[in-house]
Amino acid sequence: MTVHPTFPESVAADSVFLADVHAGLSTPQKTLSPKYFYDAAGSELFEQITALPEYYPTRTEVGILDARGDEIAAYLPKQAALVEFGSGSTAKLRRLLNHLPDLAAYVPVDVSGEFLAEQATTLQKDFPDLTVEPVVADFTKPFALPETTGMAPRAGFFPGSTVGNFEPEEARALLDSFGAILGPDALLILGVDLVKDTARLEAAYDDAAGVTAAFNMNLLKRINHELGGDFDLDAFRHKAVFNPNASRIEMHLESRKDQNVRIGGETFAFRAGETIHTENSYKYTLDSFKDLAARAGWQSVTVWTDPEALFSVHVLRRD
Repeated sequence: MTVHPTFPESVAADSVFLADVHAGLSTPQKTLSPKYFYDAAGSELFEQITALPEYYPTRTEVGILDARGDEIAAYLPKQAALVEFGSGSTAKLRRLLNHLPDLAAYVPVDVSGEFLAEQATTLQKDFPDLTVEPVVADFTKPFALPETTGMAPRAGFFPGSTVGNFEPEEARALLDSFGAILGPDALLILGVDLVKDTARLEAAYDDAAGVTAAFNMNLLKRINHELGGDFDLDAFRHKAVFNPNASRIEMHLESRKDQNVRIGGETFAFRAGETIHTENSYKYTLDSFKDLAARAGWQSVTVWTDPEALFSVHVLRRD
């Protein structure tokens, strides 16, 4: 079956990217949205991160999916359409596909169209009987599912603890939006990283090989390339710290000196030591995440963790 990506109007254009950058760099604590990490280069760097020895979330989540795949699949109705929000690599999805021979359709949703098309094409070759309907979209905004999914029962897949990248209230709104897209009685399978010791958390986001630093710095490269910015990459450094009061890892880009940066006709001043806050990764307890999901209209069906309780995989049902 031929893969035909769908490109809805919600895809962020350069003008939206520029407006977001200007707005984020104009606040007292300068910020850039982590959704802009994932151009083709950023997506490839993130795949490298997932294989690093310090980065436990991916291998731990994959271990849960492998060990519990039959049980997870049993919760999905037959002939379901499975929608993966922010699909990226299909590595985790493939773990489930081995237990889901009767899916009506798989709908990967990602903002990086080039990377999405590559992954969808490869998946289609490996699973020729599977209907693959890619949608290029920003999953943080409403989008339409392909008409070909018809009246099939809906299920969502949101692995990787991406939900932790959002402020708790934003995460609640995001989960509510997923419910609106998927519809009543839908299921949602998602990964959630758990609270643990600070040293282990910080090492996972500041690896010895510097891959996470390159991933963070790629955001400045993208601004230079796509928006005509003049960031001096050598004048910034990657920084990752755990904030215990907020229960989150924070990623920053720290200015090494006093400097000015010009982007799209605007100039932004940086003091030495001033940072651009690029990402949060919130860590939850099992109970705190279930409470968040409930406020978004999702009922906890079941949850699994690894033996060390580093990570969790939840099954939720839309109320």
